[in-house]
Amino acid sequence: MNSQTTPVHIRLWHHEFWLLVVAGLLQVMAVYMLIPVMPGWLLTDRQLSPAETGLAMGAFALGLYLLGPSCSWLVQRYRRNMVCITAIAAQAACVLLLAYAGPRASLPLVLVHRVAMGAAFGLGQMVILSTLVIDTCESHQRTEANHGAAWFARFALSLGPLCGLAVTALTPVAGRLSPLLARLSPMAAVLVVSALLALAGAALISQVRFPFRSPEECVTILSFDRFLLPTGGVLFANLLLVSMAVGLLLALRLSLVFYALVMGGFLLALLAQRFVFRNAELESEVVSGLILMGAAELILLNYPGNPLAPLLLGTGVGIVSSRFLLFFVKLSRHCQRGTSQSTYFLGWETGLAIGLGLGYALCYPWDGVLIVTSIALTAAALAMYVGYTHRWFLGHKNR
Repeated sequence: MNSQTTPVHIRLWHHEFWLLVVAGLLQVMAVYMLIPVMPGWLLTDRQLSPAETGLAMGAFALGLYLLGPSCSWLVQRYRRNMVCITAIAAQAACVLLLAYAGPRASLPLVLVHRVAMGAAFGLGQMVILSTLVIDTCESHQRTEANHGAAWFARFALSLGPLCGLAVTALTPVAGRLSPLLARLSPMAAVLVVSALLALAGAALISQVRFPFRSPEECVTILSFDRFLLPTGGVLFANLLLVSMAVGLLLALRLSLVFYALVMGGFLLALLAQRFVFRNAELESEVVSGLILMGAAELILLNYPGNPLAPLLLGTGVGIVSSRFLLFFVKLSRHCQRGTSQSTYFLGWETGLAIGLGLGYALCYPWDGVLIVTSIALTAAALAMYVGYTHRWFLGHKNR
């Protein structure tokens, strides 16, 4: 039986590690809380077309790659924690500038905002995942550290939109209690909270001490180190199909209850990984997770209000994405662990942004077409994994 499990080391979860994973969660929440709110604002307040709205939401993917090639040089040239804190602060600044622009925000300004925020978010997350988390643990704990940090960021897919929708709903109520808050529109309130979450994450990182490390010699300004794993193209493409399917679903008008149930699905996925798939065949996790995602999409198509759909979706997404992360770790060589984390992050976030953008640009407001497209991408991801990716991974893994 070809199985792989992630061990649990209680000593890994020390104070500094907790600070980093919570900081990563807050930074991702700050981005994800805009997903259910910003497109509606662009469509109604800014009077953009669905195609322009999709372009704006998808432009975030471009920004993710702008600073990645310089990630290794930056953390060698400057203190690695300060690079991360500066990137997160820049993300918060981008959000606050959009809040300040408000009614004057044109399509070009929104596009610049989305690209710039993607660049800041991408750099901050790559430094956390590829450097800071790894530097706070022993070498034999690093796989679990990667696994745990990724799970906290994954929780943001539920908690971020929950926060955005909650702020939108509570802003009118808060406005009746305070004249100052009455001046904020729901979108402005969401942007302010997004900036505060990001800054809170930066504050947590500032509490972690990282010893001085001498920079390596001959580090070039542009490189694939801590950015993209050259040998991971097949896994990247397969993960992209999965995350695009999820991104398309995020273009649906989903409720607070839906996102809360997705969080319940994530918790079920954690239990399944620990007990159901503990000694199962390696192939079974991705196959089972994609089947659960497909079942959730079929229920959404035929029974939109059924609570089983978000539960199955969260469970499937949690199982599949977690296993793909470990695949990237196993594919990398010893000195490429950080690069594997950044590659996984880019594959996941790129697919989400592209899927969300295509959902508005091509499928809005036809929910049925959007869900059918998501089903087709999920089926394509399953066919690619069973037909090619799994065998390819077994022949190329290094761990």
